[in-house]
Amino acid sequence: MALSGCQFRNRLLSKATKILLYKTLIRPISTYGAETWTMTKKEEQAVLILERKIFRRMYGPKYENGEWESGTNGELEELSKGENIVKRIKGQRISWLGHLKRMEEDRMPKKIFTQELEGMRQRGRPRKEWREEVERDLQVMGVRRWRELVTGQNGGTVFDRPKPTMGCSANRRRRRW
Repeated sequence: MALSGCQFRNRLLSKATKILLYKTLIRPISTYGAETWTMTKKEEQAVLILERKIFRRMYGPKYENGEWESGTNGELEELSKGENIVKRIKGQRISWLGHLKRMEEDRMPKKIFTQELEGMRQRGRPRKEWREEVERDLQVMGVRRWRELVTGQNGGTVFDRPKPTMGCSANRRRRRW
């Protein structure tokens, strides 16, 4: 059976299970390849709306003062502990930047990243470049001298990709027969 909005409204599933389903199924699918995206404010808002819509289905309406009300955006942000999908996408972009900077020069993604384009551009305002957007994200975070951090000087690990973790079964003791 496909995972649909009905599963998030299902009262038989706990909220923890619904959050786990969201984090393991919905979020990875909706952010696949996000490290290469350049997002406008409108696109960021659309992704946030998708996430809030899913959370509203998970948590459902609440009954207060004789009326049913759905949670406000602020309440949903509190429930998600400040994590949101846009922050995750920005984190993925920063990780990809670090990976690109450490990559060997002969690899195709590195060549594309360092290459300067030639020719005439179209009329109008230029589109946002991926590099500019990531540097702006770093500036907002207050990260300076990111090139030094990427190359390993000063022992920085800001741009490392997260290490894969073992599943729940890895924490259990193995049975001895």
